[in-house]
Amino acid sequence: VPGFDPSLSMMTGITPINPMIPGMGLVPPPPPTDVPVVKEIIHCKSCTLFPPNPNLPPPSTRERPPGCKTVFVGGLPENATEEIIQEVFEQCGDITAIRKSKKNFCHIRFAEEFMVDKAIYLSGYRMRLGSSTDKKDSGRLHVDFAQARDDFYEWECKQRMLAREERHRRKMEEDRLRPPSPPAIMHYSEHEAALLAEKLKDDSKFSEAITVLLTWIERGEVNRRSANQFYSMVQSANSHVRRLMNEKAAHEQEMEQAKESFKNALTGILTQFEQIVAVFNASTRQKAWDHFSKAQRKNIDIWRKHSEELRNAHSEQLMGIRREEEMEMSDDDSGD
Repeated sequence: VPGFDPSLSMMTGITPINPMIPGMGLVPPPPPTDVPVVKEIIHCKSCTLFPPNPNLPPPSTRERPPGCKTVFVGGLPENATEEIIQEVFEQCGDITAIRKSKKNFCHIRFAEEFMVDKAIYLSGYRMRLGSSTDKKDSGRLHVDFAQARDDFYEWECKQRMLAREERHRRKMEEDRLRPPSPPAIMHYSEHEAALLAEKLKDDSKFSEAITVLLTWIERGEVNRRSANQFYSMVQSANSHVRRLMNEKAAHEQEMEQAKESFKNALTGILTQFEQIVAVFNASTRQKAWDHFSKAQRKNIDIWRKHSEELRNAHSEQLMGIRREEEMEMSDDDSGD
């Protein structure tokens, strides 16, 4: 833990406080045990701290406020000065402020949140100034979490900063995953129009060029001066219709050839299925069937049924193709 002083016991005699104590969020709390925690006597320069009875339950504390860096310390001896309080609690961490009341309590604000847990460790100790037995020089400490506006304000600022960082991280991630924006389309000019007219005649660049032409027309770039040039480009777009129809006809021809090839292949497959089924049927006749064993007959019968199912399925598929061709031919005749 940052700021934890390992020389705590050597300087003041305080038993080193484990920074991994439960409640700090660093490690899960250990399972509860029936063995009480034995605290030792703490010798300071100006006072002595006597531990509470280990058989008594630990001192209760309020719910920890978010971002708590301030503790309430009650039960101080009447003669305890701010210097003595500083001497005792500065071993828990850097103290930024001590607000002492005229009564027997004070508020101590530390630099970091984990230092509060070290201060809570001292709750229940009986504090005696020097070797005096005077009642005003003795008191039982009660250390608890304090609700401080400064702590809550700093915690809120930290949460807002973390939220800003999270929003920034998400925005960076969204920007990284967002598809790139399409390039901006240039404005109309006679030079750009001449280049666009050439692209409209090129099949590989037609899609890009027709998008630019559409944008120019929608922008209102057409006027009396540019009307003839735009008419020429629209005419080029119309000429592309003939190229598209030729391309479609070529694809249809390829599709018809593929259909014919598939039908021929399917016919060949069906012929072979018929031959295989004929073999199985011949095997089941009396001349051959009597010579097969019972297990062999069973397998042959299974194979025959499976082959007949496949043959029938392929036969139906081929008949469906032929019916579609007949319907197309009848449609052509009615159209003529």
